Amino acid sequence: MTLPLEIRQDGRLLRIRFARTEDCGVSDGMAAALADAVLNAHTTSDAVLLSSAGADFCTGRVRDSGQPPAPEAYARRPEYDPVFNSYKALRSAQVPVVCAIEGRAMGLGTAMAALCDVSFASETARFNIPEIEHNVMPTMVMSALYDRVNRNAILWMSYSAEFIDAQRALSYGIVSQVVPAARLNDEVERFCSVLLKRPRPAILGLKEYLRVAPRMDEQGAIDYARSLHSMVNTAAAMKRPAH
Repeated sequence: MTLPLEIRQDGRLLRIRFARTEDCGVSDGMAAALADAVLNAHTTSDAVLLSSAGADFCTGRVRDSGQPPAPEAYARRPEYDPVFNSYKALRSAQVPVVCAIEGRAMGLGTAMAALCDVSFASETARFNIPEIEHNVMPTMVMSALYDRVNRNAILWMSYSAEFIDAQRALSYGIVSQVVPAARLNDEVERFCSVLLKRPRPAILGLKEYLRVAPRMDEQGAIDYARSLHSMVNTAAAMKRPAH
């Protein structure tokens, strides 16, 4: 089966694009393929760029099967693993994942925007968590946002299911930058070009530190920073002239 997910190696940049243009949803199969690509990206790439071919970034999860969910909890729980695993992959990726968002980012789309390391949003992009309107508790999305977004913001978005604009998403910490719609692609490409010029040990070290340090106590985080600082800054690649 061919999935509507485009994965293309472009030099040291791995481009991943959602291509389910009929509804801009992300199926469980697409989420699983995304997780696999992101987790292995460091073997070929220094960064990943995630985008969408449709008018919207992602309108939410789409079940691969036309069958209803399993009626029993323990049978149903594995059905959600592709999404949870995609979230874990974005957290665990060894190289940075950059995201370009235009149109709507709904539920799963909002979660992925927040989980990417650097997210660029068009000024016309909109974000929401619509699950409760469908009588679904949005704990899948919350598992992605709990350490990324202010608690009050998460709960307001979850209870209300209302859309927020890109500037509010920026203030909530869901995205890194908001740019005019006409300049979105240019700004993303410019940033990726800058990122790929950075020394690889520093790229990997920054990701590693921010993945691990928040779980440590204060002294552990400081000691870990000291160790990584010494290790990374003595790497041969750090000795080359800065661009």
